[in-house]
Amino acid sequence: MERIYLDHAATSPMHPKVIEKMLKVMKETFGNPSSIHSFGREARHYLDLARAALAGSIGAKENEIIFTSGGTEADNMALFGVAESYQHKGRHIITTQVEHHAVLHACQKLEKQGFEVSYLPVDETGRISIADLKSALRDDTILVSVMYGNNEVGTLQPIAEIGQVLEGHQAIFHTDAVQAYGVEKMDVNESHIDLLSVSAHKINGPKGIGFLYLRSNIKIAPRVFGGEQERKRRAGTENVASIAGFHEAVVIAAADRERKRAKFQGFKRLLIERLQDQGIEFAINGSLEHSLPHVLNLSFPGTNVESMLMNLDLAGIAVSSGSACTAGSIEPSHVLVAMFGKGSERLANSIRFSFGFTTTEEEIIKAAEEIVKIIMRLKK
Repeated sequence: MERIYLDHAATSPMHPKVIEKMLKVMKETFGNPSSIHSFGREARHYLDLARAALAGSIGAKENEIIFTSGGTEADNMALFGVAESYQHKGRHIITTQVEHHAVLHACQKLEKQGFEVSYLPVDETGRISIADLKSALRDDTILVSVMYGNNEVGTLQPIAEIGQVLEGHQAIFHTDAVQAYGVEKMDVNESHIDLLSVSAHKINGPKGIGFLYLRSNIKIAPRVFGGEQERKRRAGTENVASIAGFHEAVVIAAADRERKRAKFQGFKRLLIERLQDQGIEFAINGSLEHSLPHVLNLSFPGTNVESMLMNLDLAGIAVSSGSACTAGSIEPSHVLVAMFGKGSERLANSIRFSFGFTTTEEEIIKAAEEIVKIIMRLKK
C-alpha cells in the first residue's frame, strides 16, 4: 500500500543532503569543539559556519545565536531566563491562549513562582488583537511571548506590529518561530524581536537540535550549568554533527523558500477544490490570508476526529488532529477552544494537513479521494 505523509508540521523527513552532511561529519570530525588542538578546531569550524548561516537567516549577529536541543528548550530558556533576570523590573508576562505547550506550560510554572501572566484571546481566525495587547501591557510587564505562526491551524500573528507596540517599552519580545522558520522571511531587527526560538526537525533537519536567538543587549539566566559553551549561556558539549546538518537544512530552505511557498499554497487550493467538487461539507479553521503556506486545518461536520484519523491511517494517509505534542490526549485542542469556544463541534471533527518537500500533487489528489470515501462511509 502506498503511504502518504501529510503531517510535516509534526516533524519533517530529513533531506538527503542533510543526512549526507551529517554522515561526513560523524565519520571525519569527532573532536570536542572546546579543545584547542586541530581535532577541536575542525569541529569548531562547523559550529562557526552554522552559527553564521543561522544568524544571517534572521538578520542577527553570530554571537546572538545559542544552540539548544530544540524548540522546547529554546522556549523554556527564553521565558525562564528573562523572568529570572528581569524580575526586579516587574513580574508581569503577556502571552496568548494559542501558544505551543512549551510556552504555555512554562508560563503556568512561572505563575506558581509568583509571576502574573495575561493570556491574550484570539479571534475565529486565531489572531490576537493589537488593541488587546495594548490594553494588557503594563508598566511592570517584562516579557511578551507571541508565536510567529501557529502549529495547529497555521495562523500568522502580527509580529511586526507587536514589535512596534513594544518599541520604547521595557518589555522584552519573544516569538516561538518553530513552525514558521524556513517558510516565512524573518528579520529580527525589522520586527523588533528580542528572542526567537527555532527547531531543526521542522525544516528537514535532524531532531534534537535548535537555536535561541538572543539580542545582544538582553540578559538571560542560564538553565543548564557546567562548562562555558555558548558564551556561558548554555553548558554542554555541542552536537557538532546535528549542527552541521541544521546548517545544511537552513541553506536548502533559504534557496528554495519562494518556490516551496507557492507549491504548498497550490496544495491547499487543490485539496480544497477536490473536496468541494465532491460536495464534501467542511470549514477552514484559521485563515488562508494570514497563514503558513504548509498548514491547513479543516473541520468536517458530522464526523469524529478519532474515526477520521484511524480510517485515514488504514488508507495509508498520515495526518493529525493538531499538535504532535498532545497526540493521544483526550483533551480538545486548546487552540480550537480559544478560537471557537468549548462548545464548538469543531473541537471533535478537525484535521490538520501539512505539507513538505516530499509532498506531490498526486498525493494530494489521492488523499482527497480517500477523504471523500471515508466521510461518505462514516456519514452513512
